[in-house]
Amino acid sequence: MRTLISTAFVSLDGVMEAPGGESGYRNAGWTFKDIEFLPEAFEIKGREQAEAAALLLGRVSYQAFSPVWPEMPEFAEYKVMPKYVVSTTLADDDLVGNWGETTILRTLDEVAELKRTEGGPILVHGSAELNHSLSDAGLIDRYHLLVFPLLLGAGQRLFSATDKDTQQLKLVEHEAYPNGLQKNVFDVVR
Repeated sequence: MRTLISTAFVSLDGVMEAPGGESGYRNAGWTFKDIEFLPEAFEIKGREQAEAAALLLGRVSYQAFSPVWPEMPEFAEYKVMPKYVVSTTLADDDLVGNWGETTILRTLDEVAELKRTEGGPILVHGSAELNHSLSDAGLIDRYHLLVFPLLLGAGQRLFSATDKDTQQLKLVEHEAYPNGLQKNVFDVVR
C-alpha cells in the first residue's frame, strides 16, 4: 500500500489558498509577505521531491501548476514523476504536453486503487477540494505542513468542515524556526 501525503503551506487558522500568489484571492502570495526566508524551514520540500514517486492534484491546482512548474528548476523532480489529476471534467486534450506522464482519475475509488499499487509515496499539492474529499474518505496517510504565523481569515481551508468522527493524528516530526514558521509532520492514526 502506497502512502498518500498531503503537503501544504497553511496559515495558523488553516487557510491554504494562493500561498504563491495565484490570482483571485485577497491575500494571494501570503508566504512571501513579512516573513524572513530561511532555507532550512523549506528543507522538507526538497525531501518530498526526492522521496515521492507520484504527484496527485485536483483539476484547479493542475491547471494552476501545469503551465508554470514544468519549466521551474526547483520542481525538476516533478517533471519526470507520474502525475495523476482527479477530475470529472478535465479531458485528455486539456493536459499539457511538457510535464511528463499524466493520468486523469475520475473517482476516489480510482485514487484508492492507485494507493494499492506498488511504489513510493504519492504527494498531494494544493488541491483544497481534493484534500477535503480524500480526508473524508480516509485516504490521506500523512500531512506535511509548513505553518505560517499568519491569520488570514477567509480563504480555502486545508481541512474539511464535514461533520465526522474525530480523526486522531500522531506528530512524527516537528520543528519551529526563528521566523515563526513551524514544520509539522503528522501520521493519520487508523
